[in-house]
Amino acid sequence: MDRPSALAHLNGRMLAAFSSRTTSELRAALPLRLALPHVEPLLELNVQKEIRKDALIIRHAGQNGACPAESELVRALFLQTKKIDQDFVARVGAFPLRIVIPYAEIEPLRVDRIKRVLASTDRILGAWREHARLRGALRAAYSQSELESTLRQILDLYARETRALTRSVRLPLLLEPLRERIAQHLLTIMRGAGAHLAADVARGVYRHHATF
Repeated sequence: MDRPSALAHLNGRMLAAFSSRTTSELRAALPLRLALPHVEPLLELNVQKEIRKDALIIRHAGQNGACPAESELVRALFLQTKKIDQDFVARVGAFPLRIVIPYAEIEPLRVDRIKRVLASTDRILGAWREHARLRGALRAAYSQSELESTLRQILDLYARETRALTRSVRLPLLLEPLRERIAQHLLTIMRGAGAHLAADVARGVYRHHATF
């Protein structure tokens, strides 16, 4: 596996863990249990979508270099992510849900995330040239606190985009009045899960015995 692909794979594992932790928290939240059968399938498809998007950005940075200040590059990547969105919307159509992606709200969040993922990828891959293993590259590129902060910021953008997406879902009539409450509670849960996961990943990178 080449280095961009390895980094994309590790990122995908992190996003899957993020989604799993979020779902576990949702199952424990009594006010959301009625909505969970409608929200959980959405989250499962959403994380697959986000893994694909980040992999696209990471591989692009690995093959072509990362220039997050270049608006044309960021715009081109944003348009490519919209194609992934189209597959997501088509798959959501198999469930009793209707969704229209609110790009007016989502675009600035996603553009910010694209820039941050590009910059992080460039920083890590640059450090990896001097180190045999990914763990060494991560430690060279970031202090533990910097890595935790970077991951937390990226995961927070993921959470905010998911909140915007959830607010656009057309739920069954009886649950429709709860839509805004569900979206806000989901954001709170995702932010907490993201903060804990960022800390766990950063600790894992700096732990004496790491597996990568």
